Amino acid sequence: MNDIRYPIGQFRFPEVTTAQQVREWMEDIRLLPRQLAETLGGASEQSLAKSYRENGWTVSQLVHHIADSHMNSYIRFKLALTEDTPTIKPYNEEDWARLPDCEVPVATSYKMIESLHERWVYLLTSLTEQQLQRAFNHPDSGLMTLVKALALYAWHGKHHLAHIQNALSN
Repeated sequence: MNDIRYPIGQFRFPEVTTAQQVREWMEDIRLLPRQLAETLGGASEQSLAKSYRENGWTVSQLVHHIADSHMNSYIRFKLALTEDTPTIKPYNEEDWARLPDCEVPVATSYKMIESLHERWVYLLTSLTEQQLQRAFNHPDSGLMTLVKALALYAWHGKHHLAHIQNALSN
């Protein structure tokens, strides 16, 4: 049975990663802002209020969530690169989605995503294989290497882009 919550499937990290996969994940992160712009282009306020499933986040909430989530990931990368296996602070994404700043226009969060991804990709493409093995500790999910976080956030962007595309096509 197809689970609409996971339109591209659940995240799976390969047992062995290749340099080609790493480049593809970086490219996924680089392309997300453009793909979002193409998907959201011309969307009405009514369309932005649509959800991909009952009781799911709206298109607007998804865009704001991507900005929040990817901002947190970028900071986690920087912490892992400058500290020895830091323990990061998780956040409650549902609570964040209800904060008043999620009422700003989607364009505001889109601009954040666009700028953030430009810096993030610049950082990512400078990393060595050894740096990609640096890690942070997540209190809930445990130790995560930067290469795994890279794969996760490449997937995360495509995952929510598919949610947005599904919502707008309904």
